[in-house]
Amino acid sequence: MKKSHMASILTFLLLVPATLYLGTRLPGRSYYITSTLIIIELMIPFFLAYEGRRPQARELVLIAVMAAAAIASRVAIPLPHFKPVFAVIILSGVVFGPEAGFMVGAITAFASNFFYGQGSFTPWQMMAFGAGGMLAGFVFQKKGLPRKPWIIAAFGFLTVVLWIGPLLDCSHIFLIMSKISWEAVLAVLLAGFYANISQAICTVITLLLFGKPILEKLDRVRIKYGMTN
Repeated sequence: MKKSHMASILTFLLLVPATLYLGTRLPGRSYYITSTLIIIELMIPFFLAYEGRRPQARELVLIAVMAAAAIASRVAIPLPHFKPVFAVIILSGVVFGPEAGFMVGAITAFASNFFYGQGSFTPWQMMAFGAGGMLAGFVFQKKGLPRKPWIIAAFGFLTVVLWIGPLLDCSHIFLIMSKISWEAVLAVLLAGFYANISQAICTVITLLLFGKPILEKLDRVRIKYGMTN
């Protein structure tokens, strides 16, 4: 396994949860500090992915463009729980790898919340959004699943319902509940299920309609600039 892949897994399983736990112990608007720390932590596997060479500015700009597209897809669509943001994040992971997918997802959650409002939930959203991009990068790497539109769309549906959605619901469990019980956790997960289904349907529609042409264009750019996957 690549060093960057291992670093991504360790960051997701150890560094980010530890940072979220630390954030709940800090007073005031600590979520700004927590969010900044998470972005810094995600930069470690991202830069390790370039395997000893420095990424060129045009490569970083492309990642920034993907994040900007994801932010716009979340902010510009007025329908609640029906936004193509996760489709953009997933495609970023599919084309550029788990490190880039993680970075695009986390930045998208942080930056778009300047429109929706920052809060203690922001770092949790950064983790969940980034986790979706990271998972896509691992599943669709060179020896992974074939990158056919319907397969990516099916993956997107399952990822939103079973992975990103529950991770987002965790913020309610750990930030709001004074006492955690299995009954209360189940109630939170069920309450968010229909919103997750709605978001997953939007993700599927976006990937089926636009996934193939976007993938083709991004692949050409990735090959041209020699970006890692």
